[in-house]
Order: sequence, then C-alpha cells, then structure tokens
Amino acid sequence: MKKYILILVTLFTLGFSTVQAQQPEHKGLIWSTLHGLEYEFKAGVNIGGTSPLPLPHEIRSIDSYKPGLAITIEGNATKWIDEAKKWGVSVGVRLDSKSMTTEATVKNYGMEILSETGGKIQGLWTGGVKTKVRMSLLSIPILANYKISERWKLVFGPYLSYMMNGDFNGNVYEGHLRTPDATGSRVNFTGDNIATYDFSEDLRHFQWGLQVGGSWRAYKHLTVHADLTWGLNDIFQKDFKTITFAMYPIYLNIGFGYLF
Repeated sequence: MKKYILILVTLFTLGFSTVQAQQPEHKGLIWSTLHGLEYEFKAGVNIGGTSPLPLPHEIRSIDSYKPGLAITIEGNATKWIDEAKKWGVSVGVRLDSKSMTTEATVKNYGMEILSETGGKIQGLWTGGVKTKVRMSLLSIPILANYKISERWKLVFGPYLSYMMNGDFNGNVYEGHLRTPDATGSRVNFTGDNIATYDFSEDLRHFQWGLQVGGSWRAYKHLTVHADLTWGLNDIFQKDFKTITFAMYPIYLNIGFGYLF
C-alpha cells in the first residue's frame, strides 16, 4: 500500500508542476478543446467488499466488516460528440486496489483448510469464518458521459479489469469440519485451535462489470466524484468448486480530480 501512496504523491507532484508551467495558450490543450477532447487525472479510495448476491443460506450472519485502505489512481480522456458538449464518451486507465476483512457465522460452508503437515482437508464447515480479500487491478472504464449542467456530470458504462495480484485467505474458528460431506467424520476447532485457508491461487485474473456515477466541478480544474463499480463475473475461476456460490466485487469510489 505504501507503493500506491508513493505513486499517488509523485503523480500529483508532477501533474501540478506541469500545469503550473503551462501557458494559458498551450497549443496542445487549445487543439484538444477545439476538437471536443478533455483530459482528467483522478484519485480516490474504494469502499466496499466482495459478496455473494443474494446471501446464500450457508451464511447465517455477518458478524463484522472492516474495509481496507484501497487507493485508486486514474487518467481518462473524454470526447464530446455534440456541439453543446452534453454527450460524450470517455476511456480511462485506472490502477485499482480493493480490500476488506469480514467475519461470519456459517453452516455447511464449503471449505478446504490447511493441515499442520502442509496438506489440505476439504469438507463442510459450520462455525466462524474470517476472510481477508486484497486485489490490485488494472482497469479500463469505457463510459457514456452526460452533462446535466456546467458543474454536474453523470457517467455510465462497462469496465474491464486485469488482476495483477490478489489474496483471498483467512481462518476458521469455534466450529467443526465434516469431511468429505455433511455425514462424514467430524473435526472440532474450539478456543485457540483454529485452521487457516488460502484460495488466492483460484482467483480469476480477468474481471468485468458496470460503473455508474457522477462528478461535480467545484472549480475550473477541480472535480469531486463518486462512482459505483459492480462486478458481473465471479472472482473465482470456473473450475473452483470449494465455495459453491459466486462472489462479486461491489465498491464505491470517492475522490477528486484535476481537469486539464
């Protein structure tokens, strides 16, 4: 995460230095304006989580939720397609991070725990589950833009993401595992006796979904935005069968931008 913060600070320093050094009549920006092009640099945070929809019967309750520090950095270009500059299309490149930690009480929840000898034991878990999800992605949003007024703008469209690295792991506690199915042998875990699991290698690299949001132009160059991204494909690969239901990343991004 320190890497993302360093990148963010560096890009903003370079961006503002460049803007201050530019003359108002910069030929490149004049040409872009005349041809209906607009450029923006954005930064923000993602708040949300990875969840099945609707909650399956295996999950009896969500006991705790903690969002992680998830920073986003994006550069995009918008082409306005009418003279009034109300309708446009934008394409961006975004460095995404998504993070959360949850605890839940489950019953007959598909699980594959790591044994003390390094092997894996698969079965159905009943009890407490702690899950940590961390993903770093390179995303490309392709959005329709509509200006409500000179200050307000709405966006909607698909996004494509490539997961560069990700973790989906945690531990189980205060419960029991039946293996290989609900009628199989029972292994109890109580007190300080916990077992860990790690499904990171089963995460899908390519993700896609929809994005909807809006922005407010606070000043000539400063914008404030809020965007909801909703994943439409399961975060796990097709051949992953331990967890029997699909899980989707759903995050709200809040931040600000600099409009060139």
